[in-house]
Amino acid sequence: MAIPAILPAGTLGLVLVAAFLHAAWNTLLRAGTDRIWSMATMNLAIGALGLLGLALYGLPPAGLPFAVASGVIHLAYNLLLVATYRSGDLGQTYPIARGSSPAIVALGAALTAGEHPGLLPSLGIGLVSAGILALAFARGGLGRGSLAAALATGCTIAAYTLVDGLGVREAGDWRSYTAAMFSFHLVLPGWLLLRRGGGFFRVPAGEALKALGGGAISFAAYAAVIFALQHGAMGAVSALRETSVVFAALLGRAFLAERLTAGRVLSCLVIALGAALIGAG
Repeated sequence: MAIPAILPAGTLGLVLVAAFLHAAWNTLLRAGTDRIWSMATMNLAIGALGLLGLALYGLPPAGLPFAVASGVIHLAYNLLLVATYRSGDLGQTYPIARGSSPAIVALGAALTAGEHPGLLPSLGIGLVSAGILALAFARGGLGRGSLAAALATGCTIAAYTLVDGLGVREAGDWRSYTAAMFSFHLVLPGWLLLRRGGGFFRVPAGEALKALGGGAISFAAYAAVIFALQHGAMGAVSALRETSVVFAALLGRAFLAERLTAGRVLSCLVIALGAALIGAG
């Protein structure tokens, strides 16, 4: 199928909503005290919804190897994200992880799918990436371990975005592809259940509901992105999705008592300008 170089207005709006939802579930994860349990419980909700999707829509007619590969990459991403949040705050580690991926996705899409965005979208992708990284370092440098984990997380984000962009187009059906890919998210809770046994379930009901709700939010957010990847250029979708760092900065200030400095506000404005250029291109 022919993929437009820019995003239709409806798809653009959908990706921005997905960006907010993505920041919301990351805020829930960062606020948790046992983050590996929180991530596993979120994945339990995601995997269960994936199985429900398979029951409704069946296996994708094509592209199943891409869904398997994406599921494996997502597992690595989840573990790296937990490691990242152990040593840095949401407003700094989250932007590094997200900001390092759009340029990689745009380059990979050019090489694998022949996508070549015009001048304004290309400039917008660059501004989004630069603004995100500036937002991350507005408070100074991270420790070496935190920086390495955040950058590695960014590489997995770029990898699964490219795999899913190619896979959903091969499948031709974003619903069955999404369901198949998300079913693999049951691996992490299965592994943790084997390790902890009955202790996996001995948590306050409020914490369990919060984690399960975060999983449902994550499912909705990325299902919207996969839909957008089927219909729009991967580089533009990736860059717009990463405007979630603006929402993360605001949510971190509101719920995690993280500082929102003038430098961070300026970086958010640069990201917003980049998103506007992508939409105007």
